[in-house]
Amino acid sequence: MIMTFYRWCAATAAVLLLTGCGGGAGTGGGKDKAVALTREQVRETLPDGEAMTGWSETARPTAVGMDRLHRGQACPVKDNAGCENSRFYGVSTFRHDDNAAHVSFLVIAYDSEQAAREAYDVLWDGYYSRRAGQRAETFGLGPIGDERDARFGTSGFHGEPGAVTQTRVGTTLLWTEAASAGKGGIDTDGVRDLATVLAERARQAQDGDTPSARLGG
Repeated sequence: MIMTFYRWCAATAAVLLLTGCGGGAGTGGGKDKAVALTREQVRETLPDGEAMTGWSETARPTAVGMDRLHRGQACPVKDNAGCENSRFYGVSTFRHDDNAAHVSFLVIAYDSEQAAREAYDVLWDGYYSRRAGQRAETFGLGPIGDERDARFGTSGFHGEPGAVTQTRVGTTLLWTEAASAGKGGIDTDGVRDLATVLAERARQAQDGDTPSARLGG
């Protein structure tokens, strides 16, 4: 149900805000071309109020070290599969007052590109692909990230729309989870734009730049 989705978004953000904890810097190694992000880079990757024109921030970008509590949130499949070699977990959430839409951005940062690749199907098939609700259908995101998937369906009793996207950019896995309390509050084009902003910010962070991608810009 859509209200369950909203409560999940709020609860996740609240836990992160209350339990934010430290973690050291790191860089990618071995044969990986992409670098492993630091905790601060994960936080900067998450869209903030400046990046989300027309949206109101309901939970500021927060990144925490990946511990037992956060593995349970980020990888809620058997034995927290998909969180192996993960370093940090981040989230930010927004609402759109004009159409009662909500969106959460989620990031898991791994210690290598290989670890992120290995986790991709585990988490998409095992959990995140189902977050779009009933009778969800796939849709295209375009050429963003290194891997990508998206589904659009219904999250409520009355056909309220819900969508989820998953993208891999180098050493990170990224999600956008969006829903609306009314029909028409979100659509595939809007969700695609949100996922593109997150993916571009992750790419900028891994290039060593300060993430600056924003909606409409």
